Amino acid sequence: MKIIAVGWNFPDHNKEMNNTLISEEPTVFLKPDSSILKDGKPFFIPDFSKQVEYETEIVVRINRLGKNIAKRFAHRYYNEVTVGIDFTARDLQRGQREKGAPWEISKAFDSSAAIGRFIPLSETPGISQIDFSLNINGNRVQQGNTAEMRFSVDDIIAYVSRFFTLKIGDLIFTGTPAGVGPVAVNDHLQGFISETRLLDFHVK
Repeated sequence: MKIIAVGWNFPDHNKEMNNTLISEEPTVFLKPDSSILKDGKPFFIPDFSKQVEYETEIVVRINRLGKNIAKRFAHRYYNEVTVGIDFTARDLQRGQREKGAPWEISKAFDSSAAIGRFIPLSETPGISQIDFSLNINGNRVQQGNTAEMRFSVDDIIAYVSRFFTLKIGDLIFTGTPAGVGPVAVNDHLQGFISETRLLDFHVK
């Protein structure tokens, strides 16, 4: 199982991060299976970072084997969604970028991909109209809708399947809207699709 993640997929997030170098194709990076955090287990802030930030995203799970998938067929390769957190060690990421070095250590560390309970896509308004949000300690800190994405889920699947064979159980993190920020010890994170809570865990 692999985790494929997409960066810079929401214009409002690109603005808040002052990113003006936007590619005409999806920006893709990978996380290993050791980065998965699920079942409400706590997230432990790693000792190698002083600025770990949350990035709330819609996550789809691949349900069939595929390679070089045409966009018009992409919808056949997933039928469940959830909310996830792409944790980022922002200070490490900044340092790696300044050196022109790869920044996997800031994105792919252990437990950096929190995922909630998956629900059938049929329980949502459709993949292109999903409202999702994150509360921290009861306060809404991030909110988005998949309609705002630069690249749709089907765009992403068609693109990444050119390079990687998609296998059953693979996860795709689809990008984060504006509102990213740091987490602290004792924070309580809850992720929602519409009003349905799918993600619920604490920071230690």
